[in-house]
Amino acid sequence: MCRNIRTLFNFEPPVTEDEIHAAALQFVRKVTGFSKPSKINEAAFLQAVDDIARVSRDLMRSLETTAPPRNREEEAAKAKARSALRYTARPQ
Repeated sequence: MCRNIRTLFNFEPPVTEDEIHAAALQFVRKVTGFSKPSKINEAAFLQAVDDIARVSRDLMRSLETTAPPRNREEEAAKAKARSALRYTARPQ
């Protein structure tokens, strides 16, 4: 359920609002167990997503590092390679 929660810090170009929102949404989905809340819970669910996104955005702005920024394409290729190794058929 949390596939959209990715490392968001220290990338070039910097994290986007959409990426922050997607991570916040996935976090709230995971915590609540709802992929889509009922009407009665919808306002609280959406408020939580907004709150988590705001806090995450503030955190990204306040963090500092001396490490060089990571490249999104390179990180995606590494993740794909790890996934391929994980899901290759193993001899029995």
